[in-house]
Amino acid sequence: MPNASDIAWFKEQFSAEILPQLAGTPFDLDMFAALACQETGEVWPLIRKNLSRDRVLELCVGDTIDGRTAFPRSRAELEAKPRGKEMFAIAHAALVDMAKYISGYASVAQKPDKFCHGYGMFQYDIQFFTVDPDYFLERRYATFAGTFGKCLDELRDCLRKLGWSTRQTLTDLEKAAVAITYNKGSYKPSAGLKQGYFDGHRYYGENFYDYLRLAHTVATPGGTPQTLTPPAPGTAIVSPPLPATSKGDSYEVDVTTILRVRSAPEIDPKAPGKNVVANLPDGQPVTAVSATVTNGFLEIETTLRGALIHGFASKDFLKRVADAPLPAPPAPAAAPPTSGIVAVELPHRPGSITRRTDPAGAYSLNEPGQPGRTGTTAADLRGELGAIIDWLGVDTPANKRYQPRPGVTFCNIYAHDYCGLAGVYLPRVWWTGAAIEQLSQGRTVEPRYGETVDEQRANDLFRWLRDFGLRFGWRRAATLTELQTAANAGAIGIIVARRTEDGRSGHIVAVVPETNDHVARRNAAGDVVAPLQSQAGAVNFRYGTSTTDWWKGAQFAESAFWIHA
Repeated sequence: MPNASDIAWFKEQFSAEILPQLAGTPFDLDMFAALACQETGEVWPLIRKNLSRDRVLELCVGDTIDGRTAFPRSRAELEAKPRGKEMFAIAHAALVDMAKYISGYASVAQKPDKFCHGYGMFQYDIQFFTVDPDYFLERRYATFAGTFGKCLDELRDCLRKLGWSTRQTLTDLEKAAVAITYNKGSYKPSAGLKQGYFDGHRYYGENFYDYLRLAHTVATPGGTPQTLTPPAPGTAIVSPPLPATSKGDSYEVDVTTILRVRSAPEIDPKAPGKNVVANLPDGQPVTAVSATVTNGFLEIETTLRGALIHGFASKDFLKRVADAPLPAPPAPAAAPPTSGIVAVELPHRPGSITRRTDPAGAYSLNEPGQPGRTGTTAADLRGELGAIIDWLGVDTPANKRYQPRPGVTFCNIYAHDYCGLAGVYLPRVWWTGAAIEQLSQGRTVEPRYGETVDEQRANDLFRWLRDFGLRFGWRRAATLTELQTAANAGAIGIIVARRTEDGRSGHIVAVVPETNDHVARRNAAGDVVAPLQSQAGAVNFRYGTSTTDWWKGAQFAESAFWIHA
């Protein structure tokens, strides 16, 4: 399947023809690269190194699947139409010609009644032969101008179907919605990316989105730069923090505790935490989106540890300050620190092994044969995270490390193990305040339980992520959709909530990649309302959506979503 070098070839060959035609549209070069990968990616990457560009375009045909309901369902049905015999001759010859280079089609091409249904790099379907016969008979699909022009027209029609004809920009998820509509003629927001053609493993929308994100990491020589940094092996493609763009009046949060930001300018007295989207600390700079005050709330925007926060905050707790742009959001560190305040684990004694079957303790796992995350594609990373979840077996009674006991649960240990096997640091033990002071002064400190390091429970991990997360590669996410989308790309997602009564247990869960059997819950608009989670706790499960908004429960003082590539 296409990789980054194939996308680079596509951009080198076709960007000069694509870019001038995108003016006035919400589309970009990366979207067409992703569409090409999805539509004919099985063909051109295999032949582009040995054949000319024009020859590659001629061979971009495919789809010989039987059992279609759309016209034409058979050779006879096609030949019954005006000039249908001529079309069949072209369609069968195209299959035979392509099969000379793509071995997977060789046996099909030997059957005299078989023919291709898709034409051109962007695969215009033969079902439209009856309305646009010249496109096929004149082989316009074999030219880039022909296949691209047809695709662009179809995408504009998709915008119309989605009600987005006047849009000037699209998010990546919205581009995927357009691509799904291009493939199947419609889009259902509540189904997310699991729509369109299913190849036996993934849906059209899922594959397109993977290609789109990959395309963002590939620059165009002499043209548009990459928008995302290519990830190192074992890490996922994750969007950088988004800056705030509001130009309104500047304020500063003025509270003695924390300020709740809400999705609407109202508080439900029966569920005061229901519409909370974020909690802001005292002194946090914010910008007004609008000068209008509704029910005592002002619409604001800010960035908080990498998350772009947008919502409504009580104006009584906002202090007007001199207008100034919000600072750029901090980027998570590309690698953990190697000096100063560094990662720490409790060292194992020589020859000792900490296993899943052992009771919970302060040591990290070090069993032989532990799985890891080393993949270089989103598909590889998702598969590896799934293998980690299965290997940890949080719901297996024999794995005593995670099994709840009266009054004690081990969500923190499971989250630590999941992250650790994935190559991401989330501490099981962390430095004491005195040890941090010494490390900050450049001194070497030995990890000693109860003296220089302490165990980290969920409440502690909430604070650790807040205070140290960025320097260890974590950044906050603003929404559940952002969090689940990152996990689906093979990244690590976390939800953590701090208990109001600090002596009582908080909670932390992993947000994990969706599978064909386990999915997040979405509302009618397509927003994730319950991400796919994996946890140890009062109830252990490998995959589940848990109680909606559990982190907004009255027992929790505050919560946060975190992402690590």
